[in-house]
Amino acid sequence: MSVSTSIRINQDLYEQAKQDAALEHRSIARQIEFWARVGRAALDNPDLPVSFVAESLASIAEPREQAEPFVSRSLRV
Repeated sequence: MSVSTSIRINQDLYEQAKQDAALEHRSIARQIEFWARVGRAALDNPDLPVSFVAESLASIAEPREQAEPFVSRSLRV
């Protein structure tokens, strides 16, 4: 069960989250949660590029039926 909590955030951050959420097909709240998870994971893994962290977290959240199977570069034609 998910519990909601109201918080105050800067209006500019809200507007950016609103724009990015629309592009990523997320709610504004889910977009901000995603950013928080990326930030936390980036701080926990400073040796990894932030783009890698973000892509990895997005991949984990992707429904399995929408995932594309891995194909090794050596097997690609």
